[in-house]
Amino acid sequence: MVWTGTWVAERLGVELIGDEELPALLGLALRRNPKRAHLLVSSVLGKHVPQHPSVVYGTGLGLGLRVRELLGAREAERAVVLGYAETATALGHAVADGLGTAPYLHSTRRPVAGVATAGGFEESHSHATSHLLLPEDPELLAGEGPLVLVDDEFSTGNTVLNTIRGLHERYPRERYVVVALVDMRGPADRERLTDFAAEIGARVDLLSLAAGTVGLPDGVLARGQELVARHEPPHGAAPAPRSRGGFTAVAAPVRVDLDWPAELPDGGRHGFTPAHRARLEGALPAMTQALAEALALGTADPAPLPGHGPAGAPRVLVLGFEELMYAPLRLAGALEDAGLDVRYSTTTRSPVLAVDDPGYAIRTRLVFPAHDTPADGPGERYAYNVAGGGYDAVVAVVDSAADTPELHAPEGLLAQLAAHIPHVVLAVVPSYAPHPQAAAEPFADTASEAIRTEPFAAPASGAIRTEPFAAPASGAIRTEPFAAPASGAIRSEAPEAPEAIRSEAPERSSMLPEPLRGPAFSSYAPEEVGWLLQDLSDAELEAPTEEREEAIQSGGAHYAESLPVEYQPSARYQELFHSALESSAARIAHAVGTVTETVLAEKPGRPVLVSLARAGTPVGVLMRRWARRRHGLDLPHYAVSIVRGRGIDANALRWLAAHHDPADVVFVDGWTGKGAITRELAAALRESEEFAGFDPEIAVLADPGSCVRTYGTREDFLIPSACLNSTVSGLISRTVLRSDLVGPDDFHGAKFYRELEGADVSGAFLDAVEARFDEVAATVDTDVKDLLATDRTPTWEGWAAVERISEEYGIHDVNLVKPGVGETTRVLLRRVPWKILAQRGAGADLAHVRLLAEQRGVPVEEVDGLPYTCVGLIHPQYTRGATGADGKAVASR
Repeated sequence: MVWTGTWVAERLGVELIGDEELPALLGLALRRNPKRAHLLVSSVLGKHVPQHPSVVYGTGLGLGLRVRELLGAREAERAVVLGYAETATALGHAVADGLGTAPYLHSTRRPVAGVATAGGFEESHSHATSHLLLPEDPELLAGEGPLVLVDDEFSTGNTVLNTIRGLHERYPRERYVVVALVDMRGPADRERLTDFAAEIGARVDLLSLAAGTVGLPDGVLARGQELVARHEPPHGAAPAPRSRGGFTAVAAPVRVDLDWPAELPDGGRHGFTPAHRARLEGALPAMTQALAEALALGTADPAPLPGHGPAGAPRVLVLGFEELMYAPLRLAGALEDAGLDVRYSTTTRSPVLAVDDPGYAIRTRLVFPAHDTPADGPGERYAYNVAGGGYDAVVAVVDSAADTPELHAPEGLLAQLAAHIPHVVLAVVPSYAPHPQAAAEPFADTASEAIRTEPFAAPASGAIRTEPFAAPASGAIRTEPFAAPASGAIRSEAPEAPEAIRSEAPERSSMLPEPLRGPAFSSYAPEEVGWLLQDLSDAELEAPTEEREEAIQSGGAHYAESLPVEYQPSARYQELFHSALESSAARIAHAVGTVTETVLAEKPGRPVLVSLARAGTPVGVLMRRWARRRHGLDLPHYAVSIVRGRGIDANALRWLAAHHDPADVVFVDGWTGKGAITRELAAALRESEEFAGFDPEIAVLADPGSCVRTYGTREDFLIPSACLNSTVSGLISRTVLRSDLVGPDDFHGAKFYRELEGADVSGAFLDAVEARFDEVAATVDTDVKDLLATDRTPTWEGWAAVERISEEYGIHDVNLVKPGVGETTRVLLRRVPWKILAQRGAGADLAHVRLLAEQRGVPVEEVDGLPYTCVGLIHPQYTRGATGADGKAVASR
C-alpha cells in the first residue's frame, strides 16, 4: 500500500523521522495557509480521513486508559480533561471516557452570549487562531487534581504551553498530562517544555501513540505555496470525484428526529461529565434505530438500501460538523455496532489542497459556505475524502445553531453531499444553552485575556516525562479497527428525565453529586452501575465483630454506623464458592431471566433498575445484562442505600426523581428473608408525599419468605453472591449512615476496598451466570408466561415463621432471627452467631454454611418443618461475657 505522504515527500522533500509507526498514523497534504506549508493528516482522528468509528473512538479511549494507569486511580479521580478545538474535541472526549470519572471541557471558536470566559489562547500556526474556554461550571478548572490536555498532534508545544501558563496563574496545580496522537516536536521544543515545567514547579507528563519529527528542507514554505497554486482548481471547485457505478442523480436530503435527550450537552464546549455520557449512552439505542430507519435500513422500511460495501452491506458515512465531533462519533459507533459498514469524519475550517493521487492524504474536497453564522464572519468550509468514497448513504450531523438557510442552500453542504452520495440524511442535535446561574459568575479580567504565544525564557532545568505508545501495525490501522476495550466498558445508561419531573424536584437535588462509578469506585465497569453513595474509603469504620455486636444490642450504636472487618476466605472456603457457583449458575441464570422478564412485562418501556446496596447490586447488574442480551435494552442501573430502622436514602431518591420518572424505577434486592427491608421501603415511601411517585415493590432474585410479587424463584437456595462480602460485590462495603460522616444533604456512604483487588470475584460471578443465559432462555419464556398468570400475592409466611422461631428459642427479637441461606451466611460473616437451624436433609446448598459454622464454633441444629433451607440465630443479649438463652457461653473465633 502506498504511503499517503509520498506525493508531498517526493515534491517538497518533507519526511517523517522517528518511530516506525508514524507512516501508519500520518499522511501528508499541503495547506492553503501562509504560516505552514504541510499538514500532518491523521488516519485515526476521523477529521480529514473517514475511518471506522471503532478505530477513532478506541484510539482515544485507549489513550485515556493509559493516562489513568499513569496517574493511578486516586489521582485519576481528581483529573479534569481539556481538549482543543476543532480537531481534538472528540479525541479529548474519548480520553475523558477512558479515565472514567473525569469531567471534560474543550476550547471553542464560537462565543456564546451570557457565558463568562474562563480563559483563551492563540494557536499561532492555525488557519483560525482564537480559542475560548467557556465552562458552564465556573469551578470546573479550579481543582487541584491533574489537568489532562489533549490535542491531535504536538508539533511545537506552543499551544499547550501557553494554555498551561495561563491557567496555572489562576489555578495552580502540581501535575499536568499532555496527550497527543503524535509527538512531533523538535529538540528545541522539547527542551523548552522541560524548562517550562521547572519554571512553574509542576510535573508534566506526555503520552503519545508515536513520536518523531518532520524534516523540512530550506524554502519549503515558499515551494509549498507554489505547489498549491499550481494544483489548486478554480476557486471553490473540487477535483472530479471518482465515480461510483456512474451515479449522477442528486438525492433529496431526509431529516431524522433523533429525540436527543433534553438538557444533555451536545459536546464539551461548556463541560461534559460522566453523568452526561451515561445519559447519552442510554439514548443511543433509540437514536440508532431512528437513523437506521431513515437510512431505509430499519424495520420501518421493507426495502433496504442497496449496498456496495463488503458482502453487499451498505457503506455509510457519518459526517460531523467542525467542533461537533463526539456526538456524531458515538452515533457512528452505534451504527457500526449494529452491523453497518460505517466510516466517520467531520467537516472542517481547514483549507487544504486536494490531489486525487493514492500517495496523497486528501483525495477530494467539497467546498461550501459556513452555515453557523461564525463570529469571525462568513467563509468557506470543507469536507475531505467524501466525494468519490463509494458511499451509499451519508448522515450529516450538525447542531441546531448550524441548521440555517446556508446549510440548505443550493451551494450548501447538503447539496454538495447530495451531488455525490445517493442517500443523504440530516440529523440535528440541539445546541446546548448553559444555565444562566452558572454563567453569571464572571472570571477575573486576567483569566479572560488571551494567552499569547511568545517564546518563553525559562531556567535550564525541569521535570518532564515523555512516554510514546506503541501503535498497532500500519495494516491494522488502515484496514481494521484497533483493539479497543469492549463497548460495554464505556456504556452506561441513564435516559433523560421528563421535564415536569425535573422542574418539580427540590432545588438541592441539582446540588447532589453524580453517581460514583467504577473503576474509581467499585470494580464493576462504569456502565454496569452508578452508585448513589459518597466514598468513605479513607474513614476508619471497621470494628471487631464482638465489639460491634455488643454496641448494637446494648443500644449504644446502630449497625449502620460501623463496618465489620472484612472476612478473608480460606482456601477451602474459596473452593466452596467456586464449586457452588459452577453448580448453581444455571439456576441463578433462570431466576435472573424470570425476574427480569417479569419486570419488563409489568413495566413496559425501559425501567430504571435501582439496587438496594449492596446485596441487590450484583442482581441488578445481571438483570441489566439479561435485558441487553435478550432484548437489546440498555437499562439504567443505580445502587442506593437503605438502612433498617433509618429508611432509604432520601437524597438518592431526590437525585433519581430529578433524572428519571419515579414511575419507571424498579427497586432490586438479592433475596428476601423475613421481609424487613420490604417493609422498611414501603414505610419510607408511604410516609413522604415527596416520594409518592415511587413504587415500593421490590424485585428480588429469590423470595423464600413470600414477601414480594416480583421474583425469580421462591426457593431458598444458595446464591453464591451471598457467600462473600465485598469481594463478590464490586469491592464495596455495606452502606454506612453516621451523622458525623453523612450530613443532611449527603448520600449515605460506603467504602471501596481497592486493596482486596487480588481476591475480587465480582466479575467472575457475573460472567459465570451470564454464560448460562442462552441455555435457560426457552425455559424462562415458558415459566414467565405461567408465572404472570398466577396469583403472586405475598403470604408473608416467612415473617410468621420468624416470629414463631423467636419465641420458641427464647430470643424475643425478630431482628436476631435471620432466615434463608443468604441471611444465615451474613450472620456467620458479620455478626456473632448463636446457632444455625438447618432443614433436615439439606445438602450442597449448606456446604458453605456448615464450613463457616465449623470455623466459628457455632452449632448446626437440624430441624423438621422449617420453611427455609436454614435460619441463622444471632446471639441474644450479647456481651462479650454473656451467655445465650440456653445458658451456654458463645464461642467466637
